[in-house]
Amino acid sequence: MTEKEFTYRLVELEDSLKRFAYSLTWNADEAQDLVQETYLKALSHRDKYVQNDNFKAWVFTILRNTFINEYRRNSRRRSNEGEEQHALIMQHSRSSAADSPESSLAVKELLRSIDRLEEEYRLPVKMFYEGYKYREIAEKLNMNIGTVKSKIFFSRKKLEKMIGEYKAA
Repeated sequence: MTEKEFTYRLVELEDSLKRFAYSLTWNADEAQDLVQETYLKALSHRDKYVQNDNFKAWVFTILRNTFINEYRRNSRRRSNEGEEQHALIMQHSRSSAADSPESSLAVKELLRSIDRLEEEYRLPVKMFYEGYKYREIAEKLNMNIGTVKSKIFFSRKKLEKMIGEYKAA
């Protein structure tokens, strides 16, 4: 297939690609970006297309894989941002203890609330509060890093609820 035929067949799929991309993203701008990224990849990897294969399936596979890879990349980015946010919150609560009597009291209440958590939640969140990284906590407690993140996340939710009940009383 010549370069001109390849490009013509690719452009011919535009409407179908846009519909498929929209069904994945549910956002017109993101769908358009995904189609453009698919065009770029298809054109740059034209030499990998096998002549008698289903061209439409090949291009749709590129689009789908591009979407999946971007989704995974964004998930990892959100996970890393969440870890940084947790670290900032915990660092702020540690460093602000000496700032005022109110903040000192809040930290003491936080520590009392942590002590009231079940052990499976208490240990990871205490270690995190003490400055351990997720990976270090996972190694010391012999857990998967995902389990550690999950326990700390649920601990934070339980602590928010406990402290909310305390403030309401």
